Amino acid sequence: MTEFSLILQNIAKHVHLTREEQDYFCSLLEPRKLRRREFLFLEGDICKYSSFVNQGCLRGFATDKNGTEHVLSFAPVDWWIGDIYSLVSEKPAILSAQALEATEVLMLSRYNQDQLYQNVPKFERFFRIIIENSLVANQQRLIDNMSLTAEERYLNFCKKYPTLVYCLPQKHIASYIGVTPEFFSKMRKESISRQ
Repeated sequence: MTEFSLILQNIAKHVHLTREEQDYFCSLLEPRKLRRREFLFLEGDICKYSSFVNQGCLRGFATDKNGTEHVLSFAPVDWWIGDIYSLVSEKPAILSAQALEATEVLMLSRYNQDQLYQNVPKFERFFRIIIENSLVANQQRLIDNMSLTAEERYLNFCKKYPTLVYCLPQKHIASYIGVTPEFFSKMRKESISRQ
């Protein structure tokens, strides 16, 4: 499996590329390796890349004025991550992305993405689909946070990220579903005892 096979499979779910288009796309990608706890980008910096996770896992989070971190998303293998607000507006990022383990990403700069749109127009369709799917997921998550119990939110997390349920620190899952680590631990014990 080459360095680019996974990302090409990801794209093939939505658009068909010729061999020449694949080669051109891959030539625009910048590989990067992150150590555990290393940041891909930080709140306050300008996010200049959309990044595809080839190996490992990242968490996207915001930090409030009290220093509390709020996990908005996880990006396991075969997922994209970035701060779309910063990427599009070229303003400081409102999110940070941190590797939860040794992670390898393939980064596509905003400039190279625009080159793709010009030279391989079908990439506009690909990224439109990715952004639409992200918007739908974020809208559903917002509604879930307003209308579901913590346990129901946890069950939704398990469905969305089945490979991460048992390998992530509980504090990150708790933050994602909007509860304290203590409440999350108690909730999980009660849920397990009922099964």
